[in-house]
Amino acid sequence: MRTSRLLVRSGLTVAAAAALPLAVTAQPAAGVSGISVSTTGSTVSVVTGACTQISGSWGTASLLTSSQANFAQGRQVALSGTSVSQSAAWSSVSPGTYTVVVVCSNGSTAGSQSVIVSAASTPTISTTASPSRGVMGGVGGAVREYGAVTMAVGGALVGSGIIAAAWFLRRRSKPYRL
Repeated sequence: MRTSRLLVRSGLTVAAAAALPLAVTAQPAAGVSGISVSTTGSTVSVVTGACTQISGSWGTASLLTSSQANFAQGRQVALSGTSVSQSAAWSSVSPGTYTVVVVCSNGSTAGSQSVIVSAASTPTISTTASPSRGVMGGVGGAVREYGAVTMAVGGALVGSGIIAAAWFLRRRSKPYRL
């Protein structure tokens, strides 16, 4: 009885382990966009892995405003990259809502996705005072150098703490001793 349960459990484990690589390499479901769009400040970038290179070209990506209706009206950038990942980027994009469309070199659409570019805030730059000699990295980051007496007293305190902890734990493990 125990052997059969063990065999069933291990058989299920082996089946799950064999199915894992198939699940990882499965193609995405229909309707899922094959692109990933991100913004950083006034820069919009798109990444995809859906295109194949034909005649030295991966395809083209277009950034459309809300008033533009088709691919040709947008700001177009050629995709660059490898067989695993292709990307394109637009800089100096003004705040607003945009649609990114990627068309591969074979004419198929890899996907489209909307993105919102917000107004970029400018960082405030300020100066701060620093130690006159800098931070001394060899002394654990301290700015002040400690003498031999201070180090010896600190070492003695740490050593006595270790001895006291060992003595306490030893007495605690033997409750019959008083």
